[in-house]
Amino acid sequence: MDRRRLLRGAAAAASAGVLLPAARAQAAALADPDYPNAQWTPATTANYTASSRPSEYPIDYVVIHVTQETFTDTIGIFQNPAKQVSAHYVVRSADGYVTQCVRERNVAWHAGNWDYNTRSVGIEHEGWVDRPEYFTHALYEQSAALTASVCDRYGIPKDRAHIIGHSEVPDATHSDPGPLWDWSRYIRLVNFA
Repeated sequence: MDRRRLLRGAAAAASAGVLLPAARAQAAALADPDYPNAQWTPATTANYTASSRPSEYPIDYVVIHVTQETFTDTIGIFQNPAKQVSAHYVVRSADGYVTQCVRERNVAWHAGNWDYNTRSVGIEHEGWVDRPEYFTHALYEQSAALTASVCDRYGIPKDRAHIIGHSEVPDATHSDPGPLWDWSRYIRLVNFA
């Protein structure tokens, strides 16, 4: 049974007030994020490519983004099939809350470069590149713990050659995370997480 049919069946059963034990267990498994400290808030399947990473594509990078939107609006964008964009994770500024929108095994559409999309995990951070007040201690700390976990799980070195900004992706058209992102602090936190 394919995933879509399972989810439709689970939704129909739930709306009828009945969820069979096997369907409930499978639906719960789908809701478990890859990173245990994240909440699962899925992007629409129209905004990423299903895959079986790392067997189909190796995961070599973490790409750091800044949303240029609020946390809530970013989630809404990822859930809008017309937007054609997603990232694996979004980190909220005020408290460092982490939500996962795309499974790490799937290819999120975040880097603007297909090769880098296939080989990276994308992490969006709530805020604007020219407003450093959004880069809170909680945001840096929780994001660094997430990045360290991704690096540990895929054997990615915890350095600037492998943890890169969106602006560093070849042919990038974005400037995030911008010149106000504190890379020294961030890489130090990743290495001590």
